Amino acid sequence: MHFKRPAGTSRGVLHDKPVWYIVLEEGDKKGIGECNPLVGLSLDDRPDFEDILQNFVRLFAQNQHIDLRLLEEYPAMKFGFEMALHDFNTPGRCMFFPSEFTRGNAVIPINGLVWMGKSDFMFEQLEEKLDAGFNCIKMKIGAIDFISELDILKSIRSRFTPEQIELRVDANGAFLPGDALEKLKRLSEFQIHSIEQPIKQGQWDEMATLCRVSPLPIALDEELIAIRNMELRLKMLQTIHPDYIILKPSLLGGFSDTNQWIDLAKSLNINWWITSALESNIGLNAIAQFTFIKNNPLPQGLGTGSLYTNNIISPLCVNKGNLLVDKIQDWNLSPI
Repeated sequence: MHFKRPAGTSRGVLHDKPVWYIVLEEGDKKGIGECNPLVGLSLDDRPDFEDILQNFVRLFAQNQHIDLRLLEEYPAMKFGFEMALHDFNTPGRCMFFPSEFTRGNAVIPINGLVWMGKSDFMFEQLEEKLDAGFNCIKMKIGAIDFISELDILKSIRSRFTPEQIELRVDANGAFLPGDALEKLKRLSEFQIHSIEQPIKQGQWDEMATLCRVSPLPIALDEELIAIRNMELRLKMLQTIHPDYIILKPSLLGGFSDTNQWIDLAKSLNINWWITSALESNIGLNAIAQFTFIKNNPLPQGLGTGSLYTNNIISPLCVNKGNLLVDKIQDWNLSPI
């Protein structure tokens, strides 16, 4: 997949990214799943990814079945197989979780995403999102100097109240524990809804302290990715007790793992929302359908379908800050 414009995060700038599709076919039935490892972030981001995936595909073809527990260390692959099986076993093209959303009768509110870059570039993206009718903006921070990022937030707040525009920021672990609190205090001056992953994952005690004293709500994102069993997931949430967790099914191991995180969060009164992870429209569609049936009213992070020049043509579209299914537009799966 080729980005229309460079996608900047605190981990670097992306110009393109690979995806793999698992296709199940039997007679007229067909199911498609997407494997979407992210460089430097997915547990199964490794040079032999395709070789391992091919082995699992051969195993599935031989046995007509696969035990998803074999894929615990390969969350992107697990998500792909889970997707393909849902699609194969559900009537309709690219139909994973039928609902009023898939029938084109309901929408999902989403945030508009502003990527890191020079100030002019970030302002340009911001204007595009505001003109498109978004009332929730998520801004990636941590790549340019902090004062410039504050200036951008100050400019937004000089024009829009928190009631008009909800602001979320995502640091992707860019802050150091020693200066994170001071930066959170500066950010709180602009009535920020929340900040994702202010410091790097794995620092439970430091993150727990931040969550206790932070003047703005903290959401965990990367913190969730490497934790593969329920007991450790519960322990982490109990230790840190964030305000929110951010759920990316393709990084967590699919819908089953995402459901487990949701159940744990609910048991601890922790809020959550779901975000795509640079999937093509195939993966985004499955995640959107899953998100809708979870009945979460918060704006979700599902606005990544327009990032690529060569995305799969789909009925998904964005209108005034909402993701919806166009009843007229059909899928074009010929590239797969």
